[in-house]
Amino acid sequence: MARPRSKIDITCQNPGCKYFLKEEEKDILKRGKNRAGHQQYYCNHCHTWFVETVNTPLFHKHLSKKDIIQICKHLVEKNGIRSIERITGFHRDTIGRLLEELALHAELVNDILLNEIKLGQFEVDEMWTTIKKNRKKLSREARIQMKKVTRGSTVA
Repeated sequence: MARPRSKIDITCQNPGCKYFLKEEEKDILKRGKNRAGHQQYYCNHCHTWFVETVNTPLFHKHLSKKDIIQICKHLVEKNGIRSIERITGFHRDTIGRLLEELALHAELVNDILLNEIKLGQFEVDEMWTTIKKNRKKLSREARIQMKKVTRGSTVA
């Protein structure tokens, strides 16, 4: 007799799949972990592989969640990219690309910093201001996402 499957909270991340982001009738299987240690999943409907970090700032990153939170805390303290490089040991280009990813996922990052890390609203606003200052060439989508979470448009 086969072992029963565990409950999987992930939905298919392939936009071409008819079960894209749908909970009902999904057929997702866990299929090991990748080199970065993230859980891999397989959709039996569209036959695609994806990882748990899709559509998050952790996607395609070799940094752990702990390292990203550490970098965010240094940004709250208004440290520059080069000073964060000296403190953490990560290259400034890695930190710069991370800032772009944080801006693209601003609402998710804002929720994590406010609810899980328990930072104050003003501290988070200082971090977004620092990101704007350090990354003058943010993409249009990143600027739109950051406008959603800055002090003028969120409830304090």
